[in-house]
Amino acid sequence: MAKFVPGSDAEPAAAVAVLRRAVQLDAEARYQPALVCYQEGIDLLLQVLRGTKDDTKKCNLRKKISGYMDRAENIKKYLDQEKEAGKYHKQIKIEENATGFSYESLFQEYLNETVTEVWIEDPYIRHTHQGCGKQQQISGLEEIKESLGNHGVLLELEYSSSLHDREIRFDNGWMIKIGRGLDYFKKPRGRFSLGYSDFDLRPCHETTVDIFHNKHTKKI
Repeated sequence: MAKFVPGSDAEPAAAVAVLRRAVQLDAEARYQPALVCYQEGIDLLLQVLRGTKDDTKKCNLRKKISGYMDRAENIKKYLDQEKEAGKYHKQIKIEENATGFSYESLFQEYLNETVTEVWIEDPYIRHTHQGCGKQQQISGLEEIKESLGNHGVLLELEYSSSLHDREIRFDNGWMIKIGRGLDYFKKPRGRFSLGYSDFDLRPCHETTVDIFHNKHTKKI
């Protein structure tokens, strides 16, 4: 897939960081997050365009926006083709003691406004730092259920004695399989250590994350 090279003219500071990131992700063939960054950068440039009075600057901005839009559209078409052809598969390797892999960082790009349901299957949430025993885990989950209900979110819980596989599915078609399930974080050293609340700062166990789209997964 051909790479996009942005123009060399100075771009508004609010947009340049996002678009630089988009180009970097694009060059690394990380097309899904690159598309998100292109779209965000284009929105920022459109805001600048609406507030620009100088005709020359407006013309230059339109050209830049057109170039970024063309690249974003090409990426979107490429991703759609990959999904239809059953080839989309992204793999992330999390190294031992790596940081920067919070749930938000890992799942955010797949959670858009079209998502209304999420299914989580994870049989191994059992360690002390995950809930201090089965009964406390059940009590904690019920408390979460009640709290979510106050915000219009329905949490349905099912328990299984035979479940083994781990997967997370969104109703927009994305499916994520984590080798260690949701239990890929190491136990924090203490309540005041970095990473106790901010999971981006918490060290991880080594694991692999595989991301698919359900158009190319067989349903039995």
